[in-house]
Amino acid sequence: MSTLFINVTAVLMDESGTVLDNAFVAVEGGKIAYVGLDKPQGKFDEVIDGKGNVLMPGLVNTHTHIPMTAMRGYGDGHDLQDWLFNYIFPVEDKWDDRAIRACTDLGLAEMIASGTTAIEDMYMFCDAIAQEVASSGMNANITRGATLGEEAFDPAGHAACIETRELVERWHGYNGGQILVDASLHGEYTSRPELWEYLVGYAKENGLGMHVHVSETKKEHEECVARFGLTPTQVLAKHGVFDVRAIAAHCVWTTPEDWAILAAKGVTAAHNPCSNLKLGSGIAPVIGMRKAGVNVAIGTDGVSSNNSTDMFEDMKIAAMLQNGAERDPLALLPIDALRMATVNGAKALGRNSGRVAVGCDADLILVDFTKPNLIPRHDVISNLVYAAHGCDVVMNMCRGKVIYKNGEFLTLDMERIRREVAEYALPHLFG
Repeated sequence: MSTLFINVTAVLMDESGTVLDNAFVAVEGGKIAYVGLDKPQGKFDEVIDGKGNVLMPGLVNTHTHIPMTAMRGYGDGHDLQDWLFNYIFPVEDKWDDRAIRACTDLGLAEMIASGTTAIEDMYMFCDAIAQEVASSGMNANITRGATLGEEAFDPAGHAACIETRELVERWHGYNGGQILVDASLHGEYTSRPELWEYLVGYAKENGLGMHVHVSETKKEHEECVARFGLTPTQVLAKHGVFDVRAIAAHCVWTTPEDWAILAAKGVTAAHNPCSNLKLGSGIAPVIGMRKAGVNVAIGTDGVSSNNSTDMFEDMKIAAMLQNGAERDPLALLPIDALRMATVNGAKALGRNSGRVAVGCDADLILVDFTKPNLIPRHDVISNLVYAAHGCDVVMNMCRGKVIYKNGEFLTLDMERIRREVAEYALPHLFG
């Protein structure tokens, strides 16, 4: 399948922040084959007239819990620990495959319609999630968040370890890499070193990354220091958790010493500004981490704590939050925030995307710049970060296949999804 985009304003996301007006972008076999101002030679299966709108890399959401769409607005107004233990965890005990599928599909629809082309998801019932992701056409790194209480640890019988191994065997590398599998620890405070060391060993053996919550709250951070005399970053690093490609989600209470470790290990900090603000967790030290050389990307977290997966919203909040906290309007520029949501996110997931460049995966979106909120366009990148919304996206292409166009889902049945959520998932979980 080959596609030619004509009459687009292409935001390349190269080092120079290039924006090409009246550009042509050609896609062949799931890859970007041409980018330029002259029409390429040859015939194409489909020609898409961008009508002057903005063609850019799809957004990469580096920290999600996708089935938690079911809990949008549930338990609002409580601190993190109360919210988790008295609202979220009791509902999660009721999950079954059917409810997971329905709520995963709802989450995928929201993400696809708002311009996300790849996610790093941490949850359970991962085989069911993977099946729905595969059908949707979106890219995903899927992880089974593992925990370990006081019980004896045996990897042969540990449920999360079993699920991770089965997930790798069935899904890792599926459809040319549409689905990848990473290892995952829920967090330092919900597990023990025996599990950490097993999972990182398994990740090394199988070429997987690692995904873990780190220093999301002050309580979590300080209790770890009390237990080990080390911060979460330091104790996890001591046990080798960051010896593979890794994502540390949140990093709100990390220290300069932690940043040095994250940078040296090549760990990505997944910044979740809306979730952190809503739950009162604090403000992640994004400027300090960036100056230390940490790759910082953006995540939305679960819908239960955001309450949406609109990456444009998180980009805007990320930029303005740091500028306000630093009292410096230049602390985090629009191009920096856009890189966090594209190039940096792709790097975090180990994917060849996040840029409009020859050879990259054709994960692309079109943003309608005829919308009132995007007129005038003095600065395209500034408009994307400060003025655009997910609802301004009019096309989503993943791996060269258009999966959403002009409000129509091409791989998802929204009528069926709404029915399944309303008639089965919600009564099952909350009835």
